[in-house]
Amino acid sequence: MDISTVAAFLAIDLLLVLTPGADWAYVISAGLRERAVLPAVAGLLTGYVGYTLLAVAGLVVIVASSATLLTALTFAGAGYLIWLGVLTRPAALSAADGAPADSRARILLRGAGISGLNPKALLLYFSLFPQFIDAHTGWPVAAQTGLLGALHTTACAVVYLTVGLFAGTVLRTRPTAARVVTRVSGVLMVTIGAVLLLEQGHLALQP
Repeated sequence: MDISTVAAFLAIDLLLVLTPGADWAYVISAGLRERAVLPAVAGLLTGYVGYTLLAVAGLVVIVASSATLLTALTFAGAGYLIWLGVLTRPAALSAADGAPADSRARILLRGAGISGLNPKALLLYFSLFPQFIDAHTGWPVAAQTGLLGALHTTACAVVYLTVGLFAGTVLRTRPTAARVVTRVSGVLMVTIGAVLLLEQGHLALQP
């Protein structure tokens, strides 16, 4: 795998990572709570590491090619996002009011659930990765897949840590802005989940 291929992949991957979505909403919400950014980002990365291992094993292709499994994953991920979005606002505000904060383990597990149940992530691995993998080079396909997965996970780590720390540094000193961002993050999660459900329902109704 040559440097130009890696550079091209990183350019496209960074554009995708920099696009706000459920991951951004979760890490911004975590940034508004003390010491929550690192476990939140670690949880999100755990999901992507899991996808990388599945991709290396070739299971991502099997799952993505199965309409039943992909539908189940979409519904599970959408429902999970809606549930978290509903809980985001009171959780963040109660933490600011001095109520007991979630444990780091719980924050990590929620992050892993958001990225691990995200069908968009599955399709990213299934549709983007193959465009940069060359079976005729000296690198085994599994090694190339693992490298791309590691690059994607690293890009996520850098971007999400930056976003989370920015939210913690800038918004925590502005309570009004923090409350607005918290509400927007929750609404964004619910909206993304609802869109996924509507898209999947529309596909299911098609003959």
